Amino acid sequence: METPDPDRIKQRQIQFRDLHPERNDARTAATFLAEVDGVLNAEPVSPILLNLSYDLQKTCLEEIDEALAELGLHLDGALLFKLRRSLHYYTEGTYRENHGWARGDSNCTKRVFAKRWESLEHGCRDTRPEHWRRYL
Repeated sequence: METPDPDRIKQRQIQFRDLHPERNDARTAATFLAEVDGVLNAEPVSPILLNLSYDLQKTCLEEIDEALAELGLHLDGALLFKLRRSLHYYTEGTYRENHGWARGDSNCTKRVFAKRWESLEHGCRDTRPEHWRRYL
């Protein structure tokens, strides 16, 4: 097994919005990210702050953030955090492109969350056949 390049392992902090005093988005995100291939460590520091380390060859911050947003978790939308996330998205995307790592490989974070979503019991399934759903 090869030793990973130190530039390939990224350590980030994800800040969530404090919308409700009873919410614990960081713990929820850490629980879900524990199952994701490529995520090495996910520790909640506070109810709205998550320390995260991941392997850039397998996943990137943009994929993780999109998956967390699909789960209904609210990332902090302050200007500083948006700028920081945009900078990380750009640098990680460039690094992955330069190394030939395509976005959306078989270990894609979105697929893990989609698989998890399908296994949960919820009322968001449409039982009608496909041709009926497209019918006006």
